[in-house]
Amino acid sequence: MPDSLIPYDEIVQEALRAVVGRVLGQIVDGGGMLPGDHHFYITFKTGAPGVSIPAHLRERFPDEMTIVLQNKFWDLGVNETGFTVGLSFNQLPAKLDIPFAAITAFVDPAVDFGLQFQAVQADAAPEAHEAAENDAPGAAPAVTSDDGSNVVTVDFGRKK
Repeated sequence: MPDSLIPYDEIVQEALRAVVGRVLGQIVDGGGMLPGDHHFYITFKTGAPGVSIPAHLRERFPDEMTIVLQNKFWDLGVNETGFTVGLSFNQLPAKLDIPFAAITAFVDPAVDFGLQFQAVQADAAPEAHEAAENDAPGAAPAVTSDDGSNVVTVDFGRKK
């Protein structure tokens, strides 16, 4: 199956990360309190671009870290690209800045809801694609049926 020239996976990942932003934004708009038994486990890549955490946490979690937003958090803020939150680690307060692109998982166990994301690689170049054959000068015209309409086959199967 040919590779898609449209980055569907990236588009879907970005849309799902926006769900996290919207949920956190509703918490901020509601005064910073989680309703009912809701609480969140948020896993993120500590080395991702834009992540800002204290050095002692980066040393302890050099690749990935999971935080819990439940009872003791403060200064939750959300913008278009990420969120900030204050948490305590071993009685030490810390401010974390986490871009949505760094998130690899979001779970609300109170309602059995979870999202998993592909890790964003900052310095990975996009995969090379073959040139689209229909864009070349002098390319063969589209296949048409006897009534003059174009015949198009669409396969949305996912490459494994």
